[in-house]
Amino acid sequence: MLDKQVKTLVGSVVVIGLGRFGTGVATSLAELGHDVLVIESNAEMVQTLAGVLPHVVQADSTDIETLRQLGVQDFAHAVVSIGGDLEASVLTVLNLSQLGLKDIWAKANNPQHGRIAERVGAHHVVYPETDMGERVAHLVTGKMIDFIEFDDGFAIAKTRSPMETHKKTLAQSDVRKRHGITVVGIKRRHEDFIYAKPETEIKPGDHLIVAGPTRQVERFAALY
Repeated sequence: MLDKQVKTLVGSVVVIGLGRFGTGVATSLAELGHDVLVIESNAEMVQTLAGVLPHVVQADSTDIETLRQLGVQDFAHAVVSIGGDLEASVLTVLNLSQLGLKDIWAKANNPQHGRIAERVGAHHVVYPETDMGERVAHLVTGKMIDFIEFDDGFAIAKTRSPMETHKKTLAQSDVRKRHGITVVGIKRRHEDFIYAKPETEIKPGDHLIVAGPTRQVERFAALY
């Protein structure tokens, strides 16, 4: 059983499943200083990461009593990254819900998987392959330098400033009214990040951090 000092911390996370997604999440969380317990049924994968992550356990997450003995109910967050076995993924989410976890994230391979996960207790569902595919599609055209879309049709993007904004203040270009997006900040080469204000002037070569409805953000980026 994991040490009590680890499993009772508010920032503690249990990650179940050591595929590429789960390994990436667990490693990143550990690097950020969070206390992470990783549960994986495959002994070979557990052995591989035992020297990388401090708490890696071989166990069957579809057995609620096993999870209870590991103290999973004391963790603040859970990430279920079992993608290849739908039954195991759903049963694991159900077990976590029955154990009373208040913040359950589940990886899903498709909308049907995601809907089932939500019905049995997942609070958040992520689609890594689909989300990354959409992100790359936006970036590969060169219109955007970075792009993040949220579930409610809202997006944030880093894009090159269009010519119509050059040598004008944000108040003068009035992109919010004309394009339905908000300029959050400006990144200028060799300068620190600039928080956008009405009097901020846009220069050729500036990169803009913009936010708004996804379609408006896409259209604004296409102006470049």
